[in-house]
Amino acid sequence: MYKKMSAPLYALSPLDGRYRNKVEKAAQYFSEYAYIKHRAEIEVEYFISLLSLQPPLENLSESEITDDLVENLRSIYKNFSEEDAKWVKQTEFKGGAPGGPPLATNHDVKAVEYFVKHKLTLIAEKHGYKSLLKNKEFIHFGLTSQDINNTSFPLMTKRFVYNEYIPQLVQLIVTLDGYARKWADVPMLARTHGQPASPTRIGKELMVFVHRLRQQLVELDNVAHTAKFGGATGNMNAHRVAYPTRDWFQFANDLVLKLGLERQQCTTQIENYDNAAALFHTIIRINTILIDLCRDVWTYISMGHFKQKTKEGEIGSSAMPHKVNPIDFENAEGNLGVANAIFEHLARKLPISRLQRDLTDSTVTRNIGVPFGHSLVALIAAQKGLGKIMLDEDALRRELGNHWEVTAEAIQTVLRREQIDGAYEILKKETRGAVVTDKTIASFLDKLENSTEMNLSPTVTAELRQITPFSYTGFFTPGEPLNSWLESKLKPSTYTLIKELF
Repeated sequence: MYKKMSAPLYALSPLDGRYRNKVEKAAQYFSEYAYIKHRAEIEVEYFISLLSLQPPLENLSESEITDDLVENLRSIYKNFSEEDAKWVKQTEFKGGAPGGPPLATNHDVKAVEYFVKHKLTLIAEKHGYKSLLKNKEFIHFGLTSQDINNTSFPLMTKRFVYNEYIPQLVQLIVTLDGYARKWADVPMLARTHGQPASPTRIGKELMVFVHRLRQQLVELDNVAHTAKFGGATGNMNAHRVAYPTRDWFQFANDLVLKLGLERQQCTTQIENYDNAAALFHTIIRINTILIDLCRDVWTYISMGHFKQKTKEGEIGSSAMPHKVNPIDFENAEGNLGVANAIFEHLARKLPISRLQRDLTDSTVTRNIGVPFGHSLVALIAAQKGLGKIMLDEDALRRELGNHWEVTAEAIQTVLRREQIDGAYEILKKETRGAVVTDKTIASFLDKLENSTEMNLSPTVTAELRQITPFSYTGFFTPGEPLNSWLESKLKPSTYTLIKELF
């Protein structure tokens, strides 16, 4: 029989088990502890804003707002401990926490409210804020639970996205960009429908992913992080009945903005979740691009284009000693798929709620950290995999040398330029489904050169003989440096967070 343990061996989810060391930072934003801490932060900042109103609210005028008082109040969440979180959970499920109600609240936000009141009492007694004790009922004054929850979650999400997710994503883009520039002139056989196609360059193919990911990064940076803060049904009824002459909407706008979010102006009891859905869909697109990248690199490895660095002591297969498997890209692909499945559900479910609110969003929002966790695991795995690859240029050249048929497009295009009737059909007859070598092409060009019907000039035939699978790669230049491109597209505050990665 299993013991009650929080150790990874007993974790239900691999995020808290096998991958815990990779998602430790995510837990700082999405764990139950983090959720309670953020709720306490919103409660405290709301209370500070009430105390700071000018002219003061009636019945709050005795509590003079000072820097010391604000610092002491903010210590409630800034010094939030595991013991504090346990106090809240005991109050919710059991009751009898020191200074708390004797019976269980069976309500998570109410337990946070009692916790903040308890801490407020301790602060008032310790620092002599006697008048503050009279004001405890202004903790959570006029609010509903979702004012706290629907401000906490977007704050948690925004902080994670900017502090952890974006830097990890940019690190991967930087790695890809470095390879793309390093291998910008290395020719490679392209494949469309899995079949040999007009040659390309390995650097260009990797740059495709750089362009796709950097554009979605800009989209991610432009997603609005919004909160709901408007009372039981979004109208601030309780605030108006208590203080009808105050501009409570402006007060709420200022509070939410101070927290680093935007306030939704018209809601029911809960936030609309439309911007949350936009965020999830943006990351779904990023994850989909990364799946495409992982599959392509996996394929290049299987084709021998990339080799993988080995590490002393590692085992690729329990049966086949020679194996060096592309497990990092497989791991990333799997985690990206799981993340997208959950993000998709979040994006489709959360914007829907019966009438002014049902509770279905409550249990769903508690899973927001899960797809972010899987996305983070995937980014780390993909970055690790990219760090192992080594380009085998000889293998690329051998493959190109075995597929001279890909020069057919180039030859027929030049012939069409010279107005040779049926140029496409001529090359189709010579190359489609055939084994074509350099000698095959040379022999064909000899026939063209000697053809009195075509009457090609020596300049044109010389031009045709210069075409090889190695030179027929089209145009590609790496373009503007990644750092300057991102600096011109991202918000200045975002670029500041990631500029040291270049």
